[in-house]
Amino acid sequence: MMDRSWIPAPVSHADDAVQLERIAQTVAAGPFTDTWDSLRGYRPARWFGEAKFGIFLHWGVYSVPAFGSEWYSRSMYQQGTREFAHHVETYGSQSDFGYKDFIPQFHMHDFDPDAWAALFRRAGAQYVVPVAEHHDGFAMYDSARTRWNARQMGPSSDVFGALGAAVRDQSMTFGASSHRAEHWFFMNGGTAFDSDVRDPEFSDFYGPAQREETSPSRAHLDDWLLRTVEIIDRYRPEILWFDWWIETEAFEPYLRTLAAYYYNSAHEWGREVVIAYKWNAFADGAAVYDIERGAMSTVQPFVWQNDSAVSRNSWCWIEGHDYKSIPELLGELLDVVAKNGNLLLNIGPKPDGTIAEPEIAILEAIGDWLAVNGEAIYGTVPYHVPGEGPLQIKGGSFVDGESSIFSADDFRFTTRHDVTGSYLYASTVVWPETGSVVLTTLGRRHQVEPREIAEVRLLGEAEPLVWRRELDGLHVELGDRRTGAHGYALKVSFAPPAPARRTDFLHQL
Repeated sequence: MMDRSWIPAPVSHADDAVQLERIAQTVAAGPFTDTWDSLRGYRPARWFGEAKFGIFLHWGVYSVPAFGSEWYSRSMYQQGTREFAHHVETYGSQSDFGYKDFIPQFHMHDFDPDAWAALFRRAGAQYVVPVAEHHDGFAMYDSARTRWNARQMGPSSDVFGALGAAVRDQSMTFGASSHRAEHWFFMNGGTAFDSDVRDPEFSDFYGPAQREETSPSRAHLDDWLLRTVEIIDRYRPEILWFDWWIETEAFEPYLRTLAAYYYNSAHEWGREVVIAYKWNAFADGAAVYDIERGAMSTVQPFVWQNDSAVSRNSWCWIEGHDYKSIPELLGELLDVVAKNGNLLLNIGPKPDGTIAEPEIAILEAIGDWLAVNGEAIYGTVPYHVPGEGPLQIKGGSFVDGESSIFSADDFRFTTRHDVTGSYLYASTVVWPETGSVVLTTLGRRHQVEPREIAEVRLLGEAEPLVWRRELDGLHVELGDRRTGAHGYALKVSFAPPAPARRTDFLHQL
C-alpha cells in the first residue's frame, strides 16, 4: 500500500448556492447582461490588439511522466495506447500507481517566478497565460473548491499566483487558461478496468469520468462556472483562454453568465479584458476568436489569436521534443500579425520548475529579433495585403504539422499611422544572398500603393537606404548590412499628401 498521507481531506461545497446567487447579482448589476445581444457590445481590449505576442505555459503533473504529451493522464488509462503500455512497464498497474501518484514528484523545487518573468520579458512577450487547470483536474492555483491543487500538494505553494505577481512586476499582462470543461470525460478510460479511477476515495479528482457522448451534468457545469469565477476573483486575469468542448450545447447559458460576470467585474476594476475561445463557443463579436496551431489565409477585419507551441508533438515538457526552428517560429509570428492576429506561443516547463535550455534559447532568439524589429510588430495594423512571396500559409486549425519556412522573397506587411507620418513595414526572417531586394507589391505597375515613397530604412540602422521605385517593384539596396541573425524589417515612409489647392471665390471673381 502506497503512502497517502500527503493527500488532504476533501473540501465542502456547501455554499455553492450562495456563490451562484452572488454571480447572478453581479450579472444583473451590469453593464453587461447574460444575453448575446448585450455581449456583442463587447470590444476587444486595446492592449490586446497592440500586444501581438504572448507566452502560453503548459505546466502540471503530466510533466512528471514526460511521455507522449500533456494528455498522458487520459492515455495512460486507455488500453492499447503507447502511454498505457509505457505506464505499466515503468510504474506498474494503474490500480497500484495511478495518475495521482505522480503529484509528489511534481515538486517544482527550482521554480523561480522572477527569472521566468524576466525571460518572457526578454522574449518580447506582452502577456503571459499559464494553464490554471488542465484536463487532468489538478489546479495550479490556490483553490478552495478542490483539495487537488498546487497550494496543498506537489509544489505546496501558489505557483500560479507567484508567477502572476512576477509577470505584472515586469509590466506584462497576466492571464489564465481553463481546460476544466473536458474533465467531464477525460479520465473515463480508467472505468473500463481495475484502476484507481474506480476508487471512490479519489472520485473528486478523477470524476466525473463520464462518456464524452453525454452532456455534462448540472453539478459539473456549476462547478465549472464556480472554478472559473474563483480564478477571476482571486487573480484578476486580464485574459481568459478556454480550450475546446465549451462549445458543447449544455455550456451555452453558462458561457453567457460567465462572460457577463467577467466583463462586469473588469468594469469594476477599471480594466479591459479578453476572453479567447475556439470554434463556435461564443457569438460573433462577444469575445476574441482563437485558432489552435492555426492561421488565417488573409487579413481579417477583427483581432484574433493563434495559440501555437515551440514543439510539434507536445504542449508540455516531454523527452524527445520535435522543436520548430527559430526562422519558422518568427515566420509564424510575422504571418499572424500581418493578418491582424496575435501569437500566443507555448512552452512547457519541467516538473522541477526549470525551463529547458532549448526553449530558453528559442525565446531569447525571438526576443533578439523583436528588440531590433519590434516597431514592425507592436501596435501595428494590417496593410491592404498581408505580404508577398512564394510561401502561402493555409488557413485553418492544426496547420503547423509541416515546416513552413520563409525564403528571401517572402515578406509580411504591417502599417503604422501616427503624428510622425505613415509607414509600411516589410518583415522577413531571411537575409538575401545578394545585397538587394525587390518588393513587387510596391511597384508602380501593380497600383496597390498609389502614395509616393519618401524614404526607406532598415530597422536597427540609423542611415536611410538607397532605393528606387520601378514598374516591377521597390528596389532596395541592403549592401552587407546585417542587424540580426534571423532576418530584418524595412520601414517604408510615405511622403505626406500634397496640400490641396486653395480655391478662393473672391480671387476668381
